[in-house]
Amino acid sequence: MSAATLCARKGRHRQRYDDHYRLVAGCIPYRLKETGENHHHSHDLLDRLQVLMISTPNRTDLVFPKGGWEDDETVAEAACREALEEAGVKGIISEAPLGDWIFRSKSSENSSSPQGACKGYIFALEVTEELEFWPEQANHGRRWVSMRDAYELSRYEWMREALDAFQKQLLGGKILAQSANMSEPSSLCMMLPAAAERAIALC
Repeated sequence: MSAATLCARKGRHRQRYDDHYRLVAGCIPYRLKETGENHHHSHDLLDRLQVLMISTPNRTDLVFPKGGWEDDETVAEAACREALEEAGVKGIISEAPLGDWIFRSKSSENSSSPQGACKGYIFALEVTEELEFWPEQANHGRRWVSMRDAYELSRYEWMREALDAFQKQLLGGKILAQSANMSEPSSLCMMLPAAAERAIALC
């Protein structure tokens, strides 16, 4: 499947809901810069760590790729699809989400109505491939930043909390151990399983 022919899934006819919450899946894409030093040292890890953030139309802040979790995919598949559609990256997704957060959609963030409330599940995603072209490239630029800059650029408190959880998971060795045990690129994002293939349709 050529990156140039990929299209983002449109509409909300398959959108999942939990009570009045729209269910959302997303990820913190990351990479570790190469170095000859011992990469298991906590300070070295943080120095080498970069996360990928994306721009959105008519906004100056940066966010993490995320979007609606639909009824023909798992939550991890939805996070992988959004990373591909919005940021043009594939990789190894963590086995469990960093957590879940309640937030409001961009169009309703100043409203007190239950309408527009979202419940989002955020995963860590070790990036192994960056596409030159991706479905939502016209709406989302991408930018690699340090963890320090990511905290400063995060508009919302839930994003900083997700970064806290990501840092704890990384330093706890859960992410690195998972990646090291994969002899083949067999993660959800690398495989693009059947549901994810249906989610990213050909133009």
